[in-house]
Amino acid sequence: MPGDITDNRGRGTAGWSWPTIHPEGRKFGAIAAVATAVIGFFGWGIIAWPMVLLTLGVFAFFRDPERVTPRDDSFIIAPADGLITLIQKVPPPRELSAHDGTGVIPLGGALLTRVSIFMSVFDVHINRAPIGGTVRRVVYIPGRFLNADLDKASEENERQHFLIERGDGLQIGFTQIAGLIARRIVPFVKGGDIVAVGQRIGLIRFGSRVDVYLPEGTEPRVLIGQRVVAGETVLAELGQAPVIEGVRQ
Repeated sequence: MPGDITDNRGRGTAGWSWPTIHPEGRKFGAIAAVATAVIGFFGWGIIAWPMVLLTLGVFAFFRDPERVTPRDDSFIIAPADGLITLIQKVPPPRELSAHDGTGVIPLGGALLTRVSIFMSVFDVHINRAPIGGTVRRVVYIPGRFLNADLDKASEENERQHFLIERGDGLQIGFTQIAGLIARRIVPFVKGGDIVAVGQRIGLIRFGSRVDVYLPEGTEPRVLIGQRVVAGETVLAELGQAPVIEGVRQ
């Protein structure tokens, strides 16, 4: 049941269930289903079967499975499902690092570790909060639709920046980036909202990327080429900077 508490000592229950379809995607699935029914009604079987697959694909894209989020104040949780494609030391984007006259203290200009998570069209595209706290900034930037796997997509593509601040002053900035196929970034929260770690905060339609900027002195616990799960995978642990090696096999 949603909201149930589980732990690593055996408390809680588990069971597989069909993921729900997020309301944002139901209208697209309905449009595809109606088009498929009309085509099938007129007997255009050669088109109808591919349309059936397309309809199922649309519903699958907007699936919204439950996630079990680890609760520890030292954890930063992955905000997106997908593949770790880039880990780099970079200055945070101006929208997260510069003063904007609102009184919100920004991230500053120091180099931070940026972890990039690439979402293919087969991944779950609901994005979640990496920490709990107050949403201090939500900044939308129009742009291009380059391959989201490219480094320059962080600066040139359509994107949306979030800055979340915890009660103890910890800030995490992260960015939703549209890709080749993605054509709309949809936020579920706005500035001033209070969110829980792992809470759904938005989605990007049809293939994209999420960049996370880790605090100084914190390095990721994930590796290039590793797959992560939004709301579940521990992306980093505050104040920890271990060197971790992996083997592709």
